[in-house]
Amino acid sequence: MTTQTLYQLAAEQKSAEVTDWSARISWVIGLLVLVAFVYWLMRQGWKWRGNLQSDLPAPATAPEGFADGEKLLTLSGRYHASTTAGQWLDRIVAHGLGTRSRVELTLTAEGLDVVRPGAADFFVPAADLRGARTEKALAGKVLPEGGLLVITWALGDRLIDSGFRSDHSAEHPAWVDAVNHLTSTTEGISR
Repeated sequence: MTTQTLYQLAAEQKSAEVTDWSARISWVIGLLVLVAFVYWLMRQGWKWRGNLQSDLPAPATAPEGFADGEKLLTLSGRYHASTTAGQWLDRIVAHGLGTRSRVELTLTAEGLDVVRPGAADFFVPAADLRGARTEKALAGKVLPEGGLLVITWALGDRLIDSGFRSDHSAEHPAWVDAVNHLTSTTEGISR
C-alpha cells in the first residue's frame, strides 16, 4: 500500500457521533413520568374499587376461646384473594380482603379462622360457610388443576369465594370434604 492510499482511507473514515446526553436524559425522565402516572392510575383504580365495595360489612373476628376448641383441620400456605362468588376476576378489596399474604387456616365446629401475618385476620362462622372446592384460577392467579382451595362463604348478603393454596396441595381434598361436611351439618341444624 502506498502512502497516498492510506491517506485516502483515513480521510474516508468518520469518527463515531458524540452522544447527545440531553436527549437521552429527556427520554429517561419522560419514561419515568409515564411509569409513575400508570402506577398512580392503578392505585386510583384500587381505591375506587374499595369505595364501590364500601357497603360490604367488615368480616368477623375470632370469638373468645376459639383457639381452645377442637381443631378439625389446620393449613398453612398462601391466601390469594377473595372474589364475588362465581366471578373469578371480580376481586374484593374492601377490608383488606384483596391483599395476598401468608395464611394459617384453622377449621373447627365453630367456623374457619383465617390468620394472615401482615394483613387483616378474619373469621367465618360455621353458619356462614357455604362450601368448598378446588379450582385452578381465582382473581388473576392461575395454577394447575386443583391448585387452589376455594371456600365459599357469606358476608352480609353477599357470597364470597376466598382462594387459598396450601404448602402441601395434597391437603386440599381433605379440606373440601371437611368444609362441605360442616356446611351440611350446620344447614341441618338451622332448618
